[in-house]
Amino acid sequence: MSAIATVAAISLPFSLSRSPKFHAKKGVRGVRVFAILGEEDELVDKKSQWSALFNVEDPRSKVPQVKGKFLDANQALEVARYDIQYCDWRARQDLLTIMLIHDKVVDVLNPLAREYKSIGTVKKELAELQQELSQAHKQVHISEARVSAAVDKLAFMEELVNDKLLQDRKATDSNSTSPPSPSSTSAEYLETVNRKTPPRKMLNVSGPVQHYHPRLMNFWYPVAFSNDLKDDTMIPIDCFEKPWVMFRGKDGKPGCVRNTCAHRACPLDLGSVNEGRIQCPYHGWEYSTDGKCEKMPSTKFVNVKIKALPCFEQEGMIWIWPGNDPPTATIPSLQPPQGFKIHAELVMELPVEHGLLLDNLLDLAHAPFTHTSTFAKGWGVPSLVKFLTPASGLQGYWDPYPIDMEFRPPCIVLSTIGISKPGKLEGQSTKQCSTHLHQLHVCLPSSRGKTRLLYRMSLDFAPVLQYIPFMQYLWRHFAEKVLNEDLRLVLGQQDRMINGANIWNWPVSYDKLGVRYRLWRDAVERGAKQLPFTNSN
Repeated sequence: MSAIATVAAISLPFSLSRSPKFHAKKGVRGVRVFAILGEEDELVDKKSQWSALFNVEDPRSKVPQVKGKFLDANQALEVARYDIQYCDWRARQDLLTIMLIHDKVVDVLNPLAREYKSIGTVKKELAELQQELSQAHKQVHISEARVSAAVDKLAFMEELVNDKLLQDRKATDSNSTSPPSPSSTSAEYLETVNRKTPPRKMLNVSGPVQHYHPRLMNFWYPVAFSNDLKDDTMIPIDCFEKPWVMFRGKDGKPGCVRNTCAHRACPLDLGSVNEGRIQCPYHGWEYSTDGKCEKMPSTKFVNVKIKALPCFEQEGMIWIWPGNDPPTATIPSLQPPQGFKIHAELVMELPVEHGLLLDNLLDLAHAPFTHTSTFAKGWGVPSLVKFLTPASGLQGYWDPYPIDMEFRPPCIVLSTIGISKPGKLEGQSTKQCSTHLHQLHVCLPSSRGKTRLLYRMSLDFAPVLQYIPFMQYLWRHFAEKVLNEDLRLVLGQQDRMINGANIWNWPVSYDKLGVRYRLWRDAVERGAKQLPFTNSN
């Protein structure tokens, strides 16, 4: 109950104060901007034309009457309901006001009316209407701020309730039945209520990057695109601070072995692939995809084996399982949606910790400030950016941007962007857009300070671009330009994090997906039986 009472107390200053009643101001041309309560006949007539939209009861006569500083659950719910009803009613009145002013402007500019009005009279009336419109816009901004405050408080209520449920669960698990004393509980209430700003869930991501927890390795990781691994080539990679090398065996299937010869620890990727075996360039020892040494020239053969990882190829990507637990039987599909064609597959090695890169990719609110010379050039700065997602999900969509996004464990970000032409957005959702860009980002943890990034771009339009020579170089140039805009910021974050700064010191509403990734990762490393925001144990 303490969580709900605290929420309700914090929401009182906004919810239980009546808004000042606006009055009609009469002048030369009738109703003024603040005539929103129906005092003028013209306003009533306007409302009658749009009864379905504006015929909403004024909720201010039903302000919840609350006594005392704290509310029970039902009272807190009533306060939240009133907030929403008032914001809805206020928005309708703002719209009605602007519609009336629009009609006034039309009347003033009517050619028939101008025949018997002097130019000075028309200018005066237009100036008055411009002032009214300015006041109406100010009222709209006030309403937007009220909506934002209501949304923030509802989110805060959800956080406090979830925290309370989590505390109750922990108390049950530890068989703790001793309740806190009334005095200490009241002190906690007062401390929270007296804060100027609501408390936030704390995420502490600071200090030098620690060694990766072994539990984070027990997942399938995509590490390369199939097109990059030919029959006679090798792909060396670092994964969780260990060197590996991939190549294809005699049967054409990929394998991944430790990139260190068992003889004298020479890097195997400096050698070559012969008949499905990787040959060490130092003394010619050859290894198959399961790590067995099959050739040992110039000496008596002995049974030697190097470590090999479970390796699998699916839908144009090569996956490995770097953990010690038995690998799961299924690998998730990363195919682009139906109707999309793959236009580019790029691989980059970046000098940042993979979690920092994921934090960046899961955040779109930074785009109009960071990517001002690439894809977000010309974007406006919205008054409110939200990421809308189910309470237990790792996917959702951005508002007001027409972009769907998903974090897919352990290190994958999928996004679909509605576009009209490069650098421009259209529509309010991806479904309302006629053309789309689909992106896949894989952030493989190479080491504590390096990430192997796999990027794939798909389009549901312009298929002819696939056949233009050297087009992949143009895509790489553009991708690197976008990435460099992010890298200078993320590298700065990494430097400050290593020196003790908390990079998640004050998360806000649009950080929701990034926060959920961090909570998921923390749960994996703690060995939680049920991972948050997923249905898998």
